[in-house]
Amino acid sequence: MSTLDHRNLRRKIAHYEKANTKNSIWQIINTIAPFFLLWFLAYKSLSISYFLTLVICIIAAGFLVRIFIIFHDCCHGSFFKKRKANQILGTITGILTFCPYEQWKHSHSIHHATSSNLNKRGTGDVWVMTVDEYIAASKWQKFAYRLYRNPFVLFILGPIYIFLIAYRFNSKKARPRERRNTYVTNISIVAIIALICWFVGWQPFLFVQGPIFFLSGSLGIWLFYVQHQFEDSYFENQENWDYVKAAMDGSSYYKLPKILQWLTGNIGFHHIHHLSPRIPNYYLEEVHNTHKPLQDATTITISTSLRSLYFRLWDEKNNRFIGFKELKNVMEQQKED
Repeated sequence: MSTLDHRNLRRKIAHYEKANTKNSIWQIINTIAPFFLLWFLAYKSLSISYFLTLVICIIAAGFLVRIFIIFHDCCHGSFFKKRKANQILGTITGILTFCPYEQWKHSHSIHHATSSNLNKRGTGDVWVMTVDEYIAASKWQKFAYRLYRNPFVLFILGPIYIFLIAYRFNSKKARPRERRNTYVTNISIVAIIALICWFVGWQPFLFVQGPIFFLSGSLGIWLFYVQHQFEDSYFENQENWDYVKAAMDGSSYYKLPKILQWLTGNIGFHHIHHLSPRIPNYYLEEVHNTHKPLQDATTITISTSLRSLYFRLWDEKNNRFIGFKELKNVMEQQKED
């Protein structure tokens, strides 16, 4: 499909860029309320079996991911019609997910505006180096990059660093409103944790919140990673970069089982979300099903998405991701050329 056709398609789906207050309120009810109930049940189950606690925590982690999707929609101004409502709910859900609303909103808007642009990487993105950049890098840079792209670092240490450390601080260029929101979020998190520990004790709190935090954080990073890190993704330099192509070719359709699709708030329809970020999550599936051209996006499943773990470098000459093992062959090919 041509870029012009893609732009026409974007205009056709524009009428979905309107929040439905009834749908939004129902999503709050069927997401946040069950999360608190599951947290309470997990706490109560500690006296029965920690295995049972972990099972409940796994389910609760799924609901926390769904809360994050509500937070995410608020950041795009798509969950409610009024900006103030998005700001209030976004701040509340940001506290629950350890994400400061204004800070994340700012960095994520940059991600959408620069996704797949090789000249504007670095804000709100997973670190990606091209083959040429990696070859020209120093030993320390290569070591740092290999360490960063290691699955253990990305999905095990990553949630701890990002949600507990990185999000707690403002950048030097942060605006006053962003700074204040981060302070409010941090103070609220500390106050809530202190209150819960006062009621139930710090050990029960850690036994319940620890697995929920870790699982939801890892899954969140995985979703963000896998939906842009697939073999035939799209990356271009500034002069050739196109927003619509970045959305349609640089974002995937992550086809998940229905229950996981529901828990992840339809974020698997990532190509549609990048094409039109103002569409609320509860409309994404309908948009996909009623507009056939959107169904041509790169589709990945749970099994095929695991291949993305081996993708490390973007090969500009062949327009695809490769692993470190393939790098030698690519270097030999470059010498022959």
